[in-house]
Order: sequence, then C-alpha cells, then structure tokens
Amino acid sequence: MKRLLRIAFMVLVAYPVVLIVLGVSIRHRERIPRRGPAVLVANHNSHLDTLTLLTLFPLSMIHKVRPVAAADYFLKSGPMAWFSLNVIGIIPIVRGGAQQGIDPLQPCYDALDRGEILLIFPEGTRGEPEQLAELKSGVSFIAKRYPAVPIVPAYTHGLGKSMPKGSFMLVPHFCRLAIGKPLFWSGDKEQFMNTLRQSFNHLRERVCPPEFISNGDQT
Repeated sequence: MKRLLRIAFMVLVAYPVVLIVLGVSIRHRERIPRRGPAVLVANHNSHLDTLTLLTLFPLSMIHKVRPVAAADYFLKSGPMAWFSLNVIGIIPIVRGGAQQGIDPLQPCYDALDRGEILLIFPEGTRGEPEQLAELKSGVSFIAKRYPAVPIVPAYTHGLGKSMPKGSFMLVPHFCRLAIGKPLFWSGDKEQFMNTLRQSFNHLRERVCPPEFISNGDQT
C-alpha cells in the first residue's frame, strides 16, 4: 500500500511540480546511485529539496529511497506524521537522542542494511536561500560504519527562492541541480567533512551565478 501511495504521489505531484512547473535542470544525472545501499547528501533551503531529489530516481526504485528527517518536526501532528511516513517515506531521527542513550542513526543503519538509499541534509535544517550553513558530522558516522557505501553529494540552486523556509506558496524560479562524484570514508572524520564541504563548494560554482557565491558564501 505504501509503495502505491508513493508512486501515486510521484506521478501526480512530484514529477509535474519539479519537471514542469520548476523545470529543474540537472548536471551529471549519471552519477545518481542506481541501487543501494547508498547515501545522497544535499544542501537544504526548501521543502522542495526533498521533492526534487526524489524525482531523480525511477518509479521502480522510489520505495527504496528514504529521506532522513527530524522526528520532532515531521511527527508532531497526526496528518503530517501519516503523510511523512506513508507517502514521503521518511526515516524519522530523534534529535538529541545521544543524550538519552539512543543512537539516533540506528534507523539509518537499518535502512542501509536493507539496501536502501538515504537522502540526508547535513546542514540539519533548512537555511537561508542560496547560503550553505555549517555541516553537521552525522553523515561521517555513517560513512565510517559503511566505508564501501558511496556518499554522493548534490547541490541545488533556486529552490530556496521558489519556496523558502516558512512559506508554502510555490513561486517558479530558475532552478539547477548538480550531482558530484561519490565520496568514501577517508579514515578521519575531519578530513571526510572537509572533503564533503569542498565538494559542495565545487558543485555550487557549477550551478550558482557568481553573485550568489560571493554574497552568500559563509565558508
């Protein structure tokens, strides 16, 4: 049932919005992982980010693509929880779980063990349009535990303008998405996170006009 719901949502909502209304252009689509286990990591400025990343995958795979999202936000109400779990297929993560003796990443480990593909936003939450915030290190723990699993970076531009944080009104804007080369665990957390940030910066230069890089750069 969940698989049918997700397919219906993709066909009736996600593909028309992303491909027709927004007309997102994509660089290096061939780098998208075609089977799991794998991790796709991206910058995060809008709810449209998840929608856009889901459209990168064929319908036959969509049930195995799992956005990772904060449980305290997406499960806070009954209707939102039902939609997030059954239609979007999120993996809810308990923020601050480590302080409660819970490994917040265990659901991600379980999903990778099932051969699924994770969508992760290392910034942790939606930021300001066209700005890259500091990256949280959770993805490095996943990379360390699964050194053979590809961590594929992606960078979006324009989605934060089309539907910024706090807005649910869609405004068509010129949108681009670039997919980077896969990264693997390097043996050192700081080095891995630096490589990931460098990859994001490289992709940003490929999709953002220069004025956005010079004015919005927080690095």
